[in-house]
Amino acid sequence: MLKKVVAFIFISLLLCACTRDSREEVTFSSWGSITETKIINTLISEYEKEHPKVKINFLHIPQNYFQKLHLLFASSTAPDVIFINNLYLPVYANHLEDLSSYINTGEYYPQSTEAMTYENKLLAIPRDISNFVVYYNKNITGNINPDWTFDDFISLIEKTTDKNHWGVSYERDIYMASPYTLTLGFDKGMEFYKSIEGKYAPTPADIGSLTLAQMFTEGKLALYISGRWMYPKLKETAEFPFGVVNFPGTVSADSSGWAISKQSKHKAEAIKFAEFLASKQSIDYFTSTGLIVPARKDSAKLIEEKAFLNAIEKSTAVKYDRNFNKIRDSLNKKYFE
Repeated sequence: MLKKVVAFIFISLLLCACTRDSREEVTFSSWGSITETKIINTLISEYEKEHPKVKINFLHIPQNYFQKLHLLFASSTAPDVIFINNLYLPVYANHLEDLSSYINTGEYYPQSTEAMTYENKLLAIPRDISNFVVYYNKNITGNINPDWTFDDFISLIEKTTDKNHWGVSYERDIYMASPYTLTLGFDKGMEFYKSIEGKYAPTPADIGSLTLAQMFTEGKLALYISGRWMYPKLKETAEFPFGVVNFPGTVSADSSGWAISKQSKHKAEAIKFAEFLASKQSIDYFTSTGLIVPARKDSAKLIEEKAFLNAIEKSTAVKYDRNFNKIRDSLNKKYFE
């Protein structure tokens, strides 16, 4: 009897092992907040139900994402599917598959596919498109005409700077200066940008322990320049009516999306999963939660605040160098230290 029981347990374990081994495993890495990871896990569950022979291992890296990704590539343990943005895309270009043949680029805003293209290869399927916009406190500024000019912008930050609040947000970062440098030219843009600190925009000492978003929601900033990602938080916390308007000039078009590692041993399944994440159904879900401005044109109708879509038309995809972060650090030292 004991032999039969042992034999039964052995066979059961063997069958379980065979069942586990029969599922092809695909590793997928991403950063993201709790809200974003909930969305991702929901989509993974849906995909696994539709593809019972595939197991998606979600590698969530909330901090130091690209430093850890670098180590994974160096140790030949890179994820199969990699969420990436256009700032870091050139760094990993030699490690990523060309996905040009897997999407219809006509379905996407051209700025997003251009941002995800490096050396004429589409290295990631775009998920979203990000542009700087201007959030404004209507109690301070009133309504802003979306056709305003840069001169109108200057007049407004002058008028709204007083003992109670600053006219506009400011960060000592060359990237945050890009709306000004793209609009006025680099030298003139940097000259103007640096001139507003302490005059119409707060210094680090003025900001203190607050974030710029907190300064805005506490009524200490008339204008807050940031991206789409801040909209849900501002909508939740601001106790005054605020609006969103395009920056009165040119802004960069940044994008993030899904890439496939050349090291992947599961490329066929990895590409299928990336295509699922990039499908209209999935992008509609991402968009409906308020998380993104979609790179897909056919999902854009879900965006309530049209300023985010209008910003795309006035944006340009900036081509970043492999050494962008070194260049950024160097310029930050030159202009802000």
